Amino acid sequence: MEDPDNKPLATDTFVAPSSTRDDGPSKADVLVIGETRNITLAEHETSFWAAVHQWPTAVFWSFFFCIAVVMAGFDAQIITSFFALPAFQQKFGHLYKGSYILSAEWQMALNMGNPIGQVLGALACGWPLEKLGRRLTLALCCVWSICFVFVQFFANSIGMLCAGEILGGLAYGFYVVIAPTYASEICPLALRGVLTASVNLAFVIGQFIAQGVAAGLESRLDDWAWKAPFAIQWVWPVVLLAGLLFAPESPYWLVRKNRREDAHKALVRLSSKKNRPDIEGMLVMIEQTDLLEREIEATTTYWDCFKRANLFRTEISIMVYLIQVIGGNPLIAYATLFFEMAGLDSAQSFNMGVGNTALGFVGTCLSWPLMLHFGRRTIYSSGMVLMTIILFIIGFLDIGRNNTSVVWAQASLMDIWTFIYQTTVGPICFVIISEISATRLRGRTIAISTAVQAGANIVFTVVLPYMINSDQGDWRGKTGFLFGGISLFCYVWCFYRLPESKGRTFEELDILFERKVPPRKFKDYDLLEIEDARA
Repeated sequence: MEDPDNKPLATDTFVAPSSTRDDGPSKADVLVIGETRNITLAEHETSFWAAVHQWPTAVFWSFFFCIAVVMAGFDAQIITSFFALPAFQQKFGHLYKGSYILSAEWQMALNMGNPIGQVLGALACGWPLEKLGRRLTLALCCVWSICFVFVQFFANSIGMLCAGEILGGLAYGFYVVIAPTYASEICPLALRGVLTASVNLAFVIGQFIAQGVAAGLESRLDDWAWKAPFAIQWVWPVVLLAGLLFAPESPYWLVRKNRREDAHKALVRLSSKKNRPDIEGMLVMIEQTDLLEREIEATTTYWDCFKRANLFRTEISIMVYLIQVIGGNPLIAYATLFFEMAGLDSAQSFNMGVGNTALGFVGTCLSWPLMLHFGRRTIYSSGMVLMTIILFIIGFLDIGRNNTSVVWAQASLMDIWTFIYQTTVGPICFVIISEISATRLRGRTIAISTAVQAGANIVFTVVLPYMINSDQGDWRGKTGFLFGGISLFCYVWCFYRLPESKGRTFEELDILFERKVPPRKFKDYDLLEIEDARA
């Protein structure tokens, strides 16, 4: 049985390949999941706008949880913006050729705070997410953030500021795991792509606000030029704490805690009263997905992310998130300083930085309609090709350049690169990691991916100041060669290892991975074919 669009549905019976068993047949070899056929068919047939009308509250709460990610994007961007802020340079920098600059060592130290905190926070979030749930964990992180913004605001030395960044960054590690996890667990199939991609939009909004604040304060020469941005960071957690009092918990988490009635109530709260979908059917599908994953893997530890089919799922999650960093994303954070080092004056640099993040906002919004028509693999891989070409062009333009027209060309290409990144790789990454990971291991899989990505960010945090700064490597646009070469390698990985997850329920994805379907065949693989052959 197939849907009208010839999209394969979950089979009545899932038979695990005997080759994966070392101890003979077990109860996991045959798992009846026929109860979900009708709701799976309904999931495939529901359009995006129909799903919006059925689940308006889910859309709202998904966006609401993303406010936490706005904080993470704001903090990461505002720190690098400070490096080109005259008041900050005079306060903590030193004179070099008649102007103040912040040393590469202190740039590196300050930039270390956010990613180090994310590594530690991401790895630490697995236990509280499963023990306390999504709501309470996020609430505790908000209290943490409020406390350590005080350290940043009242810092009277770079050392104190670095400490505040690291301690505050622990919460950011939680935020970037909680938001996509929650969004993927409260929405139906038709909304999953857009709502999980909204995590990237939240990052961009945070970056845009940070760039705008920095540009607005660029002319100030007192301490409020850099204290005011820190003060703004008290707003987000207060808003979140107020809203979390009314937010529904993840139905998947409630089912895993054997709280079926609470899960039913959560689904009712997430859906529309006037256009209510089949709540009982959705609950059965959640239960059956959890049952299937329990049969395949009984425990939910970090080690389970690297066992059996979950190893490949973890590889995919790690790589698509890691590519964000090694493929050139650090240049976005350094946009303002990059423009300044390329030859633009301070005012022009900040204006270009604001424009850069504005393009990112538009690009992320554009990714939503793209996902309704094209697959995740297609969008992600196409973005990698275009980004790689642009990075090499930026690098070649820098060879022997000696006029301002080339500077503006490089700056414009950087904006185009950002637009493409935020339309493809940036948002689609969060969709993929939210879909590919098993529901029982989703928090831990995303946590591992976040930690690896943040670890790579630490490496580039160390390297980039020495590459870009005028008193160090002075690479300027030649950084395009480094990231372009890495991007080319990453595209090859995408071609061979990145599967298509569009239009598949979590239950279907579990079966596809357990059957070890080749990544390039995910899109067209008919789940009924093997069963029909056996019949």
